[in-house]
Amino acid sequence: MKTTSNTETELNIAAVERDTGLSKDTLRVWERRYGFPKPKRDSNGDRLYPQHQVDKLRLIRRLLDTGQRPSRIVSATPEDLSAMLDAHREQAGTSEQQVREQALLPLLQYLRLHRSNELVSGLHQALMKQGLQRFVIETISPLNEAVGEGWMQGDIDVAEEHLYTEQVQNVLRSAIGAHAASGGHPRVLLTTFPDEHHILGLLMAEATLVPEGASCVSLGTRTPLADIRGAAIDGNFDIVGLSFSIAYPARQAIEGLIELRASLPEHITIWAGGAAVKGKQRRLPGIRVISDLTDTVAALHEWRAAHPS
Repeated sequence: MKTTSNTETELNIAAVERDTGLSKDTLRVWERRYGFPKPKRDSNGDRLYPQHQVDKLRLIRRLLDTGQRPSRIVSATPEDLSAMLDAHREQAGTSEQQVREQALLPLLQYLRLHRSNELVSGLHQALMKQGLQRFVIETISPLNEAVGEGWMQGDIDVAEEHLYTEQVQNVLRSAIGAHAASGGHPRVLLTTFPDEHHILGLLMAEATLVPEGASCVSLGTRTPLADIRGAAIDGNFDIVGLSFSIAYPARQAIEGLIELRASLPEHITIWAGGAAVKGKQRRLPGIRVISDLTDTVAALHEWRAAHPS
C-alpha cells in the first residue's frame, strides 16, 4: 500500500484481493475484458489500484453476491451500482427476512465489538438449539449475507470479516468432527480448484451432508485437477464435490469441470456448487449443479435413489 501526492491511497493487487474478495485472476480478466479496473504501475511494473477503484470493486462484489453478472455491472458507474444495491435491499425487505435479521443482531454486535468469546458462545448456542444442518442453513447462511452487507456499508471492516470467517470455520470444523462417522454412504470428496481459496463453502456443504450419514473427506482448497482425479479414484469415492465462490471466473470453472468430468470414470458423480456456477447446468452436462444448501440434501437423496446399496 502507498499514498500518492494527492493523498489518495493505492493498493497492490494482493491487498485488493484481501479487501474485496475478488481474486487476482478475476481482476486481471476484468481489466482485459471490460477495461476496469484501471490500475497504475509502480517502478517494478506491478499493479497499483487507487482507492476510488477499490471502493467501486466492493460495490461490484456485493452486487455479484445478489446474482448480478459481471458483464452488466463492471462498466456501470458507482452511482448506478449504489442504486442497484438500494433496489435489491427494497425487494428483499420482507417481514420474514426482517425477523431473521433481528435474530442475528446480537451475533453481529459481538462481531463489531470484537467480542470473539461472546460470538463463539452465541454460535454454539444456535448450533445446540438447531442441530448442525439447520444451523448451517438457517443461521450461518443468512449471517454470511448480513456480514457481507455490513462490510459493503462500511459497518464491518476487513479485520472483522476475517474474524467472523475464522470463528465460523472453527465452530463448523469442531461440529463436523463430532458428528462425522466413518463408513457412511456415499463417500464424498470435497475440494476446490487451484485458484479458489475460499473454504467456507466447503465446510457448509460438509456440515449439511454429515448429518445425513454421508462420509465426507475434504482436501481443503486449491487442489490441482490431476490430484483431484487421483484422490477420487484411489480413494474409491462416489462423489466429488467442488465449491466456487462468486469471485471465481465462471468460464474457468466450467472449463475445469468439463475437463475433470472427462478424466473421471462415469460412476463417480460430480457436484458443483457456489455462485460462480449457479444457473450453469445446461453448460455442464454430466455434472450436478447445486443451487443452495437445501439443494445439497436433495442431490444426496437423488444419488441414493439411483444407487441403492
